Amino acid sequence: MKKKELTGYKVNIKSIFRNQLSAFVQCLKSHVSTDSDEWTIKGFIVVFKNIYTISADTKIVSKILEIHIFPKVLQFASENNYKIVLADHQNYYPDISFVSNEDESIKFAVDFKTTYRLSNNPEYCNGFTLGSHGEYFINRTSKKNIQFPYNEYLGHFCLGIIYSRNAPEDIDETQIYSIDKLKSIVSVIKNFEFFVCEKWEIASERSGSGNTANIGSITKIDDIINGNGMFKNLGEKIFDDYWMNYGKITITDDEQKEKKIRNLKDFLNFKGLDIDKINIRTKKVKTK
Repeated sequence: MKKKELTGYKVNIKSIFRNQLSAFVQCLKSHVSTDSDEWTIKGFIVVFKNIYTISADTKIVSKILEIHIFPKVLQFASENNYKIVLADHQNYYPDISFVSNEDESIKFAVDFKTTYRLSNNPEYCNGFTLGSHGEYFINRTSKKNIQFPYNEYLGHFCLGIIYSRNAPEDIDETQIYSIDKLKSIVSVIKNFEFFVCEKWEIASERSGSGNTANIGSITKIDDIINGNGMFKNLGEKIFDDYWMNYGKITITDDEQKEKKIRNLKDFLNFKGLDIDKINIRTKKVKTK
């Protein structure tokens, strides 16, 4: 099912929401960082006043970061007259639905996206997934694994956090600290950068995680911050069309062998569209 066109009024509401969210994230760095740009989270404390350091595992860091900024997100929603609807299940999209208190037809999907800079190539990050291109993405009225049907959202945004990881040799996950040693604990991450983009703006042409039906992101940090993904010059409609049909269209290559379309050049050729509009500056780099 095709995405519904937004009226001028709702286009304006979407632009206002984006500007509000973009302004809001600028305050988050000071909320999570010390003066030396270290994460203010040092570990977790037990009733005996002992502090246990946390793992640098990305899933653990991501979840704690979400918890850390969530009170600020609640405040943002209240100040801008939205209510927050959290995903009913862990694997549902999106993380947060913003629903207008004045008009419940106005909804925005916001996903938290966290990733780390590559230590050997800090202009790039490890990337992240941008949600499924499966059932709810294809059938825009579906309620499978999504809080509200996809076409009820006026926009699909990423609230992104990029950080650096401290060197593993500086972190001792086996160490237990007394509370008076709090400031001496080395944070597992540091140097945060926050951004807001619509997910189509930072999408790559490739799946984001192995065999699962997830959309992959670009990995060059400057391009992520500026929404400079592979579909930048093509637009959201082509992004939707490409990912709805990812791996489903069969073509014959130069050697007369059949193959599934899983890259943007082949897709645009198949559609008779201009391949020169592909933003080719965003190829993924090796993570090691």
